[in-house]
Order: sequence, then C-alpha cells, then structure tokens
Amino acid sequence: MIGTTSGPGTDPVIDRRPLPALLAGPVMVLLMLWPLAAGAVTCRDETWEGNRYSVCEVDPAAEDLELFLYDPGGAPYGDFTTLEARLASKGKRLAFAMNAGMYHEDRAPVGHYLEDGQEIMRVIPNAGPGNFGLLPNGVFCLAEGRAEVVETLEYQRRRDDLGCRDATQSGPMLVIDGELHPRFLPDSTSRYIRNGVGTTADGDRAVFVISRSAVTFHDFAGVFRDMLDLPQALYFDGNVSRLYAPELGRADWGRPMGPIVAVVEGAAE
Repeated sequence: MIGTTSGPGTDPVIDRRPLPALLAGPVMVLLMLWPLAAGAVTCRDETWEGNRYSVCEVDPAAEDLELFLYDPGGAPYGDFTTLEARLASKGKRLAFAMNAGMYHEDRAPVGHYLEDGQEIMRVIPNAGPGNFGLLPNGVFCLAEGRAEVVETLEYQRRRDDLGCRDATQSGPMLVIDGELHPRFLPDSTSRYIRNGVGTTADGDRAVFVISRSAVTFHDFAGVFRDMLDLPQALYFDGNVSRLYAPELGRADWGRPMGPIVAVVEGAAE
C-alpha cells in the first residue's frame, strides 16, 4: 500500500494496478555470489484450496531477523538489491527478505515503526481509510529470541513487557486468537497477490507467506489459521508484495518498497 486513499474495508487504490513479480538479472547475479547457509530460513511452495503460496519459516531465536527502512544516509533502501549490497559491504549476506508494512509515496511507514529501539513512527490506534485502517490491525514485534504478531491495542497495553527491538504496524489483522478477521467475506470477489506474517503462541516461529496467485482476504487468512495452525497473523500488503528467497530462486523486483523484514547471515567463509 502506498498512501491510504481508499475507504475502510476495500483494497487500496494501488492494489488495482497489476504488478507482476519480476526476477531482475542483477539481483540474481548477487544471489549467486553467496553460498546458501544451511538452515538459515526454510522456504517452500504450497497449494491450499486451489491457490498457490510461497511459505518461509524463521526461528527468531536461531536467526538474525531484523527490520530495515533507511540506509545510514537516511535514504530508503527501497529494494532488495540495495539492502543486499549494504549488507555485503559489511561482510554479511541477505538470506531472506519481504516487504513488511504499508508506506507512503516517500516510503515513510503509514503506521508504527521501530528499528533497533528507535521509534520512527508512532502507533496509530484508530480506524481509518484503506486496509491499514480496517480494525483490528496489528504490530509485528521482534524481541530477543522471539517474534510476535500483536493486535494494536494489546500492543499499546503490553509494549513495555513485549520488549520489541524492532516493530512494524500494518493491517488488517488476518487471524486474531485463532479467529479470522470479522470483516472477511468467504464470497468476496476482491482478489490480489497478498503477503503477511503469522506467529506461534510463544513466539518461537515466524511464518511469512506470499500468494503466487490472486486471492481474497478470507482465503489468505485461512492459510495461516487452517494450513499453518497459527493463532495470530498480520497482513503486510497486496500486489506490491515481494519476496527474496534464494531457496526458491526468487528475488522479486518492482516499485520501491518501504519497511523490509530480513534474515541476515554473518560473513561468508
């Protein structure tokens, strides 16, 4: 989502412009420069109720899962290639990445954003236009050794106890305490490429999903609840959704992104 131009309960205007996920040649060259680290992140393609998805699972206690938005000079990273190059300059590698929250035209986050303990954008607790404002929405929190999807008002109540190092707010929630968002309709005709994240009850597993075909909110949320058996899940975006997963041969390319969630590996041997 870029901006919040559509009304509550509808997909944002930006979703109505098709954006195929493209594999850029330069990105694929960079992919081959680093040998894949075993066990960094597990990705696979799945089919659920006739729709195709790519699913990547991360153990936040074992892997370095972080959020990225701006480079040291204050410019948005915007794409996987730029972030990958920055990490490579520090002797690190990008093992997995996905867009992680809605943003404005200048790539500034629409909602709450916290990176390495620094708050860049405050929490937005109230309803508003577009998918972001379709309450309940939520926050993806990265803390020491765990990752949690938390409904926004609960996040505000528990923020000190959660101890989030990084956090990104998005919406709507897909699954809340094992139940689908109450506004999702089984017979909806609104279908887009979508991506999001779900977490286990104790935060020991974060599962990132991007659809490989256009799906409804109801179908997409069902993947987290019914296929993956996750009690909490959060929508990141639609059609601007992109995935970096060397295991699947994916380094999606498209218009510049805002927040990015990534698994970072140490220096190559």
